[in-house]
Amino acid sequence: MVKSWLSKAQVPDSNPLVKDEKGIQHWKKVTVNLEDHIKTPIFPSGFDFYDKFIEEYVTKLAIDRLPTSRPLWELHLLKYPTRSTAGTAVFKLHHALGDGFSLMGALFSCLKRADDPSLPLTFPVRRQNPTPVKAGTLMQCCRSAVRAVEIGLNTVTDFAWGLMKSTLIEDDRTPVRSGEAGVEFRPLIISKVVFSLEDARKVKDKLGGTINDVISGVIFYGIQLYMRAVNGDVACSSRVGMGKVTALLLLNTRNVNGYQSLHEMKKPGAKSPWGNQFGFIHVSVPSCKDAEKVDPLTFVLKGRQIIRAKKKSLGVYLTGRILELMRKHRGSEVAAEFMYRTLMNTSATISNLTGPMEKMMMANNPISNFYFMVVGVPQNLTIAVVSYMGKLTLVMGTERDFIDSNLLISSMKRSFQRIFEAAMGNI
Repeated sequence: MVKSWLSKAQVPDSNPLVKDEKGIQHWKKVTVNLEDHIKTPIFPSGFDFYDKFIEEYVTKLAIDRLPTSRPLWELHLLKYPTRSTAGTAVFKLHHALGDGFSLMGALFSCLKRADDPSLPLTFPVRRQNPTPVKAGTLMQCCRSAVRAVEIGLNTVTDFAWGLMKSTLIEDDRTPVRSGEAGVEFRPLIISKVVFSLEDARKVKDKLGGTINDVISGVIFYGIQLYMRAVNGDVACSSRVGMGKVTALLLLNTRNVNGYQSLHEMKKPGAKSPWGNQFGFIHVSVPSCKDAEKVDPLTFVLKGRQIIRAKKKSLGVYLTGRILELMRKHRGSEVAAEFMYRTLMNTSATISNLTGPMEKMMMANNPISNFYFMVVGVPQNLTIAVVSYMGKLTLVMGTERDFIDSNLLISSMKRSFQRIFEAAMGNI
C-alpha cells in the first residue's frame, strides 16, 4: 500500500551528493530502490501501548546520520498503537533536499482530504489589515520617507547584530543552553503540547497583532517560567544561570502567500522554486525579575513589539541572500559552517509552518495530527510550531539529561493558560 502511494507521489530519483572536478557538490540522479528507504521496525509484543518504544526509536533516529550512498530520505512506519494514535509514520529528510516550505509543499501535493479526496486542501488565510484612509500627497510623501528611514536603520542594525551573533557574540549559559560542544550528537527527547487555535485567536483579538505574536509570547514566557523553576528563587535578571537568551527565528524568504505544488515548484522560472530559500532573525527573549509575578501579557506585547520591528527591516532577506551567495560561490560547506556557528551562539531555534484546516489521509489512512522537528543542530533546545485542524502543536526537541522535558512541557502549558486567562480578564 505504502509503496503504491509513494509511486503515485512521484518520488524523485535518488540524488546522492557528488563533487565535480572543481570540488563543488551537486546532485547526481540515480534510481530509487524503495526497499532501502522504507523501514518497518519490530518491537516486542505483549504491550497495549508503545509510547516508550516509539520515543526511544525516534531518539535514536534523530542521532543516526543518513547514509550518503543513497537518497537522503527515509520513511519509517511504526505500526504500533500509542495512547493517542493507532500508528506513526516518520519521514526523515536531510535539510540539503530543501527547506520546510519545499518539503511541506511536496508532502501536501501527495496527501488527500479525508472527507472528500477530490477537493483540495485549504489553509488559513491571513486577514488583511484594513486599508488606511488616503492622506494628501504631502502627508503620503512624509510617511513614505519616515518608513524608508525606519527600514534603513532597522536593516543596518539587524544585519550588523546578526553578523556579530553569528561570528563573535554567544549567549550566556542558562538552563536552556549548556554552551558545550557536540550537542548535536547527544540524545534528545521530542515532546509536544497541543493548544487550541481558537483560544489563540481569542487572545489575538484581545491584544491585536497575529497568531504568531501570541505563540511567540507563549514560548518566551514559557522559557522564563522553566528557567525560574529550574533555578528556584534565583531572579530572572541575575547573572547566575539566568543570562541572555536569544532565539533564532527561521523565516521563508519567498514572496508567496501559500504552498506551491511539487509540479509548480519544479517548473522553469517558478516564482517559488524548490530548494533552501530561508533567512533568520535574532530575537532576544524578554526577561523579567520574577516570571511568577509578572503580567504574562507583557511577553506577548514585548514579543510583538520586537518582531514588528524586525519585520520593518530587510535583515532577513539579506541573511538569506548571504547564505545563497556563500553556497553558490564558496560551496555548501562554507554556508553550512556559517549556519552552524549561528546556531551555536544562540539558545534556541523557532520555526513554524501552517498546516491544512481539513483532516488529511495518507494511503487511505486518516492523519490525526502531524508535526516536524529539526534535529542534529548544535542547540539544547529546538522549537517547532504547526497548525492543523484547529490545533496548534508546539514541538520541542530537548537534550536528554540536560533539559527536563516534562517540566518544560508543563511550563509551556502554564504559559498559554496564564496568557489566555489574563487576556480574557480572569486574572
